[in-house]
Formats: sequence, C-alpha cells, structure tokens
Amino acid sequence: MQIEQISGAKAMDRFIRFPWKVYEGNPNWVPPLLSEVKFVLSDANPFFRHAEAAYFLARKNGGVVGRIAALIDRSHVALHNEQAGFFGYFECLPDPVVAGKLLDAASSWLKERNMEVMRGPMNPSTNDECGFLLEGFDSAPMIMMPYTPAYYLDYMEQCGLTKAKDLYAYISVIADVSSGKKLESLASAVKKKIPDLVVRPANKKEFRKELDALKDIYNAAWSHNWGFVPMTDEEIESMAKRLKPLIVPELLIMAEVHGKPAGFFMAVPDYNQVFSRINGRLGPLELVKFFWYSRKISDIRVLTMGVKEEYRKRGIEGLLYLESFKAAKRKGYRRAEMSWVLEDNTLMKKGCELMGGNLYKKYRIYEKRL
Repeated sequence: MQIEQISGAKAMDRFIRFPWKVYEGNPNWVPPLLSEVKFVLSDANPFFRHAEAAYFLARKNGGVVGRIAALIDRSHVALHNEQAGFFGYFECLPDPVVAGKLLDAASSWLKERNMEVMRGPMNPSTNDECGFLLEGFDSAPMIMMPYTPAYYLDYMEQCGLTKAKDLYAYISVIADVSSGKKLESLASAVKKKIPDLVVRPANKKEFRKELDALKDIYNAAWSHNWGFVPMTDEEIESMAKRLKPLIVPELLIMAEVHGKPAGFFMAVPDYNQVFSRINGRLGPLELVKFFWYSRKISDIRVLTMGVKEEYRKRGIEGLLYLESFKAAKRKGYRRAEMSWVLEDNTLMKKGCELMGGNLYKKYRIYEKRL
C-alpha cells in the first residue's frame, strides 16, 4: 500500500471520483455534482486566495483505496491566532491501516508547515461541508450536508484523534410550525416592539443589493462562532453565483429596520432529492431529470441565518423562521432541516426547538495535536 501526493488533472479526477467506490450500493449516499467538486478544489475557487492544500491518494494492488486533503487556511491562523491546519475529503475503504496512513500523510504535511493542530474533516472549511456523520445513518443527507460511514468514527479514535465539536441537525414539519399560534403571538409582539421592522422576501431583480446586505449581516452575525472565518467578497459572490439557480426568493427572507439590513434567513429546496437521481452529471438527459424531479422536492434545508448583534434576542429570529415556513407551506414543502447548529449554541438550539425541530442527525469534527 502506497500513499502518494498527487498533481495533475488525471490524478485529481481519480481523487474526485473515488467516493463512488466507497458508497457503491449505499441507498443513503447522494453523489455530488462532479462539476461542483472540481470547481471547489480548483484554483478558481477564491478560498485558495488565502488557503493552500495538498491531496493524497492511497493505492493498494494498483487500485485506489483512500484519499485525503491537507489544508491550511491562513485567514483562520491569523484570526484565531492558532497554528491549526485541517484535513478534509477523507474517504477510505474499510481498512484501518489505510485510514492511519492517510491521516499520517496529512498531519506530516501540516507539521512541515509549522501547524500544531490538525482538525477535520473540513471540505474545505466551516463555510462548506464539514464533519463525519455521528448519528442518523438511516436517511440521506440534505443538500450541502455530508454522509459518511460509521466506521470512520472508529478509525479516527484508533488513530488518536479526539472530539473537537459536534454539530446538530434538526427536522420539523412545516405545516405544524406555520400554523402554530405561539409563533403568531411572538410575531405580533415583535412588530409592536420594533415598529420600523420590515420582513420581506428577497428581490431577485435587486440581487446585487441583496447580496451586499447578506455580506454585511453574515460576517457580523457569525463573527463569534467557533471556527468561523469571514468569507471574502470574492467567496460570497462565488457562492451566491453557484447558489442563485437553486434559490427560491420566497425562502430568502430579509429583515430591515429603518430601511437598513438587520437580519436574513436563507433556506433552499433539498436538491439532494434530485442529485440522487443524476449520479453527479449534468448532461442533456440529466438536465431533463433535474427539471422534472425539481418539481417534486418535498423538503427544504435552512442553510443559514443571521441577525446583527444590536437586534438579537428581540424576537426577529422567530419572525424570520415564521415568514419563511409560511412561504414554504404555500409552495408545498413538507419538512425543514435546520443545520448545522453547534452543540453549545444554546440560543440556536432553543430556536430550532421553538420551530418544532427534533434533533435527528449529529456530526463530529475531530482534532489532534501534532
């Protein structure tokens, strides 16, 4: 068995396509869009303006049996004053020796660059997919959430990694929430306390203006969260461009006070229900399937929300949830996943429970001193 650091398009293609081998026959795994993964791992991704990565493949008897990426985000190092590097895109066939060799390769690369901690998985950062699935293996993940085998958890512990943080996902029935009198009473009280508050759906015709408001709120609202690194203007614009075709304006809710941005709430349809049918490709036939099955999506995922510090704990969060869930009900969606939420974020956990959320999946991020 050999571990090799790879370069070049052919080797990267093997790296990207390897998960199909790991999850063959698993009905709950959702193949990612190949074009999206290629972009995220390419130099065109603005994340790599402040980050660097190395990619490794494990080979045995001529075939690929595992992969891993080692990552350094210079913005994280500077912001948190921590010599922490990351590993991501970890996948391997059931073999603890392969897992150990892959983690050793990533940790050695990071240590050579003066990193003192290795943390992950991050694919490639906390602004993207992260964590190994800890609970909830019996159902498919929603869009932009990972699905991984249970044996990865054992391999991490066997290799000396320990828990850094758990992430939670809640699920709720939209009809039960949107018709609840408790939230309507809350909404009425909030409007009385903040008479200049306006809550409205996003205007796609004013996308540039809405994007500027999102940038402002997102980086301000998330600044104190564990592991958070502000997204640059380039990163936010890149993500917005990729998400724009998936956005339903009624599910992107903006809050303004005195005409200025105060908060936002973003949910998107669970396109994993579509991606599970097109096997990572978007050719002519897959596009037909995409548009056909997009009309049958039953669930939404709450991707993110944020409220500026001066308006927190005044009920705006609940109002944003309520308006979005009402819109989701009108459009025929049945369930909403709220993810991910840090295990120690009491305010957000209470908010999810207020929205009728039941904790149904957990994810774990690991770390190791180098």
